[in-house]
Amino acid sequence: MTRARRALALCVVAFGLLLTGCSTTIPLDPPPDANNPQCAQIMVRLPGDLADQQRVWTDAQSTAAWGSPTRIIVACGVTPPGPSTIKCVSLGGVDWLVDESQQPNFRITSYGRAPAVQVYLDGGDTRVDPNAILTQLGRLVSAHTKQTAACTSPDTVGG
Repeated sequence: MTRARRALALCVVAFGLLLTGCSTTIPLDPPPDANNPQCAQIMVRLPGDLADQQRVWTDAQSTAAWGSPTRIIVACGVTPPGPSTIKCVSLGGVDWLVDESQQPNFRITSYGRAPAVQVYLDGGDTRVDPNAILTQLGRLVSAHTKQTAACTSPDTVGG
């Protein structure tokens, strides 16, 4: 191998390593019902950008993430929640239970739908508008999951 070819091969290998070093995969655990066909219908339709955050790779089935650092995580196939006293909002045609116990971060779970979808939001980032995100995701969840129950008096927010 000539010196020029060896240098070129070394540059190609170094460039490949550089590219793989830049890609980030978010390690997550798959939800219990990740194999649900409705989750597949939702996951393949998720947007590349959500709340001005770009989608990043995850390593678990039926999960998605956006932002660097991660601002939004979606998991389809989580255990459906039972009746609850925590705040319920209706956005995008879906009732969502909003767990505010870890503020400024929020864990938001679709209520009365199978399979259930859970959204984790970094509420400390003012660019991440929970209402806009739930409205956009709610349209997908509503179209691809079956409603089995509803909140008795959800807060309704414009959208």
